Amino acid sequence: MSIIKVNEFLKGEFDYVLDARSPKEYEESHIPGSRNFYVLNNEEHAYIGNLYTNVSKVRAKKEAVVFMLKNISAQLEKFDAKPGSKILVYCARGGKRSTALYTILSQLDYRVYKLEGGYKAYRKWVVEYLQNFPHKKFIVLRGNSGCGKSELLEHLNPSLDLEKLANHFGSNFGYKGSQPSQKQFENEIATFLYKTDPQKYIFIEAESAKIGKLIVPKLLHTRMQEGIQIEITADIKDRIKRIIKYYGDIDKNEFINTLDKIKPFISKKVYEEIKEYFNKGNIEKVAEILLTEYYDKKYKKKPADFIVKNNNLEKTVKKINSIAASVVKPSDT
Repeated sequence: MSIIKVNEFLKGEFDYVLDARSPKEYEESHIPGSRNFYVLNNEEHAYIGNLYTNVSKVRAKKEAVVFMLKNISAQLEKFDAKPGSKILVYCARGGKRSTALYTILSQLDYRVYKLEGGYKAYRKWVVEYLQNFPHKKFIVLRGNSGCGKSELLEHLNPSLDLEKLANHFGSNFGYKGSQPSQKQFENEIATFLYKTDPQKYIFIEAESAKIGKLIVPKLLHTRMQEGIQIEITADIKDRIKRIIKYYGDIDKNEFINTLDKIKPFISKKVYEEIKEYFNKGNIEKVAEILLTEYYDKKYKKKPADFIVKNNNLEKTVKKINSIAASVVKPSDT
């Protein structure tokens, strides 16, 4: 059996990385880029676990094999890997589930490897890496809401978009739907950093310690504070357009509930004006008032190394790249 450690896996290239755990385990968190190829579904996994612990280990193993053969067989019919494909399989701890999948796949014309220690070993690597990663060069985009920081990150390389990974815009009205688990958030960040040259500047948006329910890794947040700070500015009309683009289709109940959360931070007059304009469908006015009466007053400007006005995407990206190419901090020498 070809078994590899986490560091070998990270340095290698695989055509497929298959997660043999249950769909529930996979959904909670997994190795980025992997696909779920469960050998026991959610119900079977719970059933076998209970059977093994409380009834009979022998019976549990036998019934598990029946389930495994059925599930692997069904998924193999849809598995379109070409002969010779390099495949890594893993389960929770590198035990029976990944071994079962490895055993069957290795009988086909695939180059199959099993991850030693499974997902648990991978998570151990993530936790340790995020506490000690070597990257120190960060260019941090700051600025008021709606100045186009997220849009700029899409055109800067390499860029780490934490809000995109967190599925949250990072503000009270930033809810975009279900967020990933903290573990998956960390997995994605660790993978990005590991694959990025530490000698290159990484573009990133300034964030608080939390984005929605998710916590930004402590060392990353510290390195962001230590990075080159660029204050992005933009005309109010452009900021309003961006706010409408990102938040314009917000559900009415969700909007009112969120508005009530910020009620202590705005005057009663402003609160009523926002509700009135929202009910009338005047989203532009709602965006303008939220920007000028809430977000701008909430935003605490910190000293910036550079100030760049974003009134033309192409020119702004060019200016930021120019800064990245020319600036030298004492830590770089």
